[in-house]
Amino acid sequence: MNIDDIKNISVIGAGNMGHQISLHCAIKGYNVTCTDVSEKMLKKADDFVDTYLAGRVEKGKLTQDQAREARARICFTPDLETAVKDADFVIEAVLEVLDLKLKLFADIDKMAPPHAILATNSSAIVSSKIADATDRPEKVLNVHFFNPALVMKLVEVVQGPHVSDETARIAMALCDRLDKVSVHVKKEVSGFLLNRIFKVIGMEAQWMLEMGVASVEDIDKACVYGAGHPMGPFSLMDLTGIDLAYTMGMEAFKETGDPAELPRPSVVAHYVQGEYGQKTGKGWYDYTKQ
Repeated sequence: MNIDDIKNISVIGAGNMGHQISLHCAIKGYNVTCTDVSEKMLKKADDFVDTYLAGRVEKGKLTQDQAREARARICFTPDLETAVKDADFVIEAVLEVLDLKLKLFADIDKMAPPHAILATNSSAIVSSKIADATDRPEKVLNVHFFNPALVMKLVEVVQGPHVSDETARIAMALCDRLDKVSVHVKKEVSGFLLNRIFKVIGMEAQWMLEMGVASVEDIDKACVYGAGHPMGPFSLMDLTGIDLAYTMGMEAFKETGDPAELPRPSVVAHYVQGEYGQKTGKGWYDYTKQ
């Protein structure tokens, strides 16, 4: 198989990452089917497509014909088998919970065509932990998009020891055709490249907050105006979701048993109050007035 054989893409999960990856692939010319167990999430994603495309036309970023063609290339379904039965490339974007992904990949493996590549968008769970749930481990890998996927150029393609060179090559080529900048991560390491760096920054930022060294606002300002980051660690966590940070920390602790992997108390406090960031209107910052 080569990159020209990739025509149909299936995205599993219609949440913040899933629906953006789906729409981006459709805009770039691929036929996309997105699925989710939540009818509400699918409806929200479907509505987002119309709103986003109309906005791009209004801003002159897409023509009316381009928007209409992209809209025709994307569809949403609650049925997993319908979503993957004709897929050439599957991208999973569900919760960062290993047991959930194991069950999902086992099901996809039975339903998707034998030639299909099965990718996980996970930023924390390496594909070698998932691949054995399928009969095609050499075709299972991490293809990690960054949030917001419609904007961020970087994609990490992680080639674990079980992944064939052909699979990695096709995944890299797909990123190129999606107008993304791909980086080839040649070994599975926790956090891959960028998140491994950001994890250290984020944990140190949370420690300084909890020790009373500086406020959320001032720590973010230091990173933006001193280090040149587009946003500080707390603003970034509000964007990606405090619930995601909590879940990833808990999963890392379950794997290693290292208490240092546990979410910081300040993260836990926001999590238990349902303050996940921008998606809920409140996190480290208050977005209810915006």
